[in-house]
Amino acid sequence: MQPSVRRYVRYEHQGAISYGILEGDGSTILPIQGGLFGQLQETGAKIERKAVRLLWPCEPSKILAVGLNYKSHLGDRPAPVRPELFWKPISCLLEPGGKIAIPEGAANVHYEGELVVVIGQKTKGVSPEEAAGCIFGYTCGIDVSEREWQRGDLQWWRAKGADTFGPLGPVIAVGLDYKASRLQTRLNGEVKQSQFLSDLLFDAATVVSHASRSVTLLPGDVIYTGTPGTTSAMKPGDIVEVEIDGIGILKNTVAA
Repeated sequence: MQPSVRRYVRYEHQGAISYGILEGDGSTILPIQGGLFGQLQETGAKIERKAVRLLWPCEPSKILAVGLNYKSHLGDRPAPVRPELFWKPISCLLEPGGKIAIPEGAANVHYEGELVVVIGQKTKGVSPEEAAGCIFGYTCGIDVSEREWQRGDLQWWRAKGADTFGPLGPVIAVGLDYKASRLQTRLNGEVKQSQFLSDLLFDAATVVSHASRSVTLLPGDVIYTGTPGTTSAMKPGDIVEVEIDGIGILKNTVAA
């Protein structure tokens, strides 16, 4: 892990939801007060990681996602000339360890392992250079996608936005040089996707800048940055893991 990276978590402990810093080897959480985006400070307490339930690591007002952002995912399609964005509803979010539910009528549900950008301040109409300073940190995400609905529907509202179709976490890595990291997606332990994040066609700052020209981004908003390579269908009982160097492993199962 890069030594300057700080990892933040959102968790439930004894019925209360709080933010904290995941310390060192990941076995201990240092609770914080003041929220993620204000004058946060440690409380001085320590909690064992195994004593809490991790939640998705921030509370976005909106979720954006990028399609076709790696050459390896294009196939025979032309490379886009700008980041191609779509919406995912916040109701699709799923915590680390949660179960991905295959909706009634869905027949071809795929994983898409992705780097996710977390916005740290109100952001509107910024340049890529300015956008870099508006990014709070990075986390892992799975853009769950029903391919038949994606091809057949007018919009992707259910293909990409059904309940549980947005696993997110486990931490927000602040200070991460993500371009030095590799993303891997594993299905039942088998590596299905593996790509350096430096291979993004449009990097994080470019994506944030482009989005901010039309939409005001707020602290905690997230942008899924696209998936590399190819994907395949999941079935009940499958285990999906997305690992990014410096962030950790987002692990979810497909509900029976």
